[in-house]
Amino acid sequence: MENGCTHIIILQKNCRFFKKLHQKMAKKDVKLLKGDASKEEKENLSLAKVEQPDNLCHADAESSLLIHQLGRDISLSCLVRCSRSYYGIIASLNTAFRSVIRSGELYRLRREMGFVEHWVYFSCNLLEWDAFDPIHNRWMHLPKMNISDHCFMCSDKESLAVGTELLVFGRGIMSYFIYSYSILTHAWTYGMTMETPRCLFGSASLGEIAIIAGGVDMHGNVLDSAELYNSETGEWMTIPSMNQARKMCSAVFMDGKFYVIGGIGFENFEKLTCGEEYDLKTKTWRVVPNMYPNEGGRGTGTPTAEAPPLVAVVKNELYAADPALKAVKKYDKEKNLWEILGPLPERAISMNGWGIAFKACGEQLIIIGGPRSFGNGMIEINSWVPTNGPIEWKLLVKKWSSTFVYNCAVMGC
Repeated sequence: MENGCTHIIILQKNCRFFKKLHQKMAKKDVKLLKGDASKEEKENLSLAKVEQPDNLCHADAESSLLIHQLGRDISLSCLVRCSRSYYGIIASLNTAFRSVIRSGELYRLRREMGFVEHWVYFSCNLLEWDAFDPIHNRWMHLPKMNISDHCFMCSDKESLAVGTELLVFGRGIMSYFIYSYSILTHAWTYGMTMETPRCLFGSASLGEIAIIAGGVDMHGNVLDSAELYNSETGEWMTIPSMNQARKMCSAVFMDGKFYVIGGIGFENFEKLTCGEEYDLKTKTWRVVPNMYPNEGGRGTGTPTAEAPPLVAVVKNELYAADPALKAVKKYDKEKNLWEILGPLPERAISMNGWGIAFKACGEQLIIIGGPRSFGNGMIEINSWVPTNGPIEWKLLVKKWSSTFVYNCAVMGC
């Protein structure tokens, strides 16, 4: 007990130290976005843009002790419990801190110990991404993607957050590209390829792994194949194929299994109402009939004009945003039925589901979107923690934007 109390006292002291350091740096170099501020006042939480303060730690820059008086193990224990929004500041203390943060070791320890913070990453402009930390109500602007391929810039893209990476998939003139942003290095890299390059697929992540399924290849063929990506190794691996080929589908992890929902089939562009469940232990697929029924259509026009299903999982419960009904639905796994819970936020405006994002962010559902007119508009992030009571959306933040939400992903690490 005495040892445990000592750890708590040490942790409290060092967390206060990091908080004071953060406040000091904020006064010098940083502007915070407060609520619905009309200006782009952003705090850059990157490693690259934090100047190294002098004499903030007695340890030598090359020391492996990190916090000199505590030793490495207790230092890591303290760092794991600090919010990752402070890691950019902490990395500026010395080479040892910077090395341990950029190595990814802290995030592996956080995952093992159950410390997870969810940040929202989204793009409202070509090649530009913003991140929002809903816990501290802070923004971060990512470096601009350095891409000269105009086909990639203007084509539809998919995004996926897995481990400490944000992956952006798109089509170039000759092939499909994958760009990866790392929160460890605060930089974009290019080069990885899937076993079967594709677009318009369904994807979801669970910790350090992600699965993509379906989609379309470079020749326009609708695929039934699926692949697993391990962000720790950077490797793609083909897994068994689905029972039915589909594109423009969505995917989630629920109860430790991977689900592909809805989409469009390869025959006559029919809208699929079935889902498929992949068991990672048995490596088998199971068809789930009517998992996403077409109740009179989600919008107007052809199936290809509609966005993929807007679905998200919180506490192993599946929810969906229905743009046509402007409602939130919940899936009953036992009855294989959907029930309407309540309305979407009033200002979550879309075009057949395009232009908004509906995601799980830890234990809350978030929806990102807002009204636009004549080049002016507003992006709002609303959240709701699912309960047995009525839906009560909470406005987290809003910012000016002349365009809608192109892509969105939530990273938990």
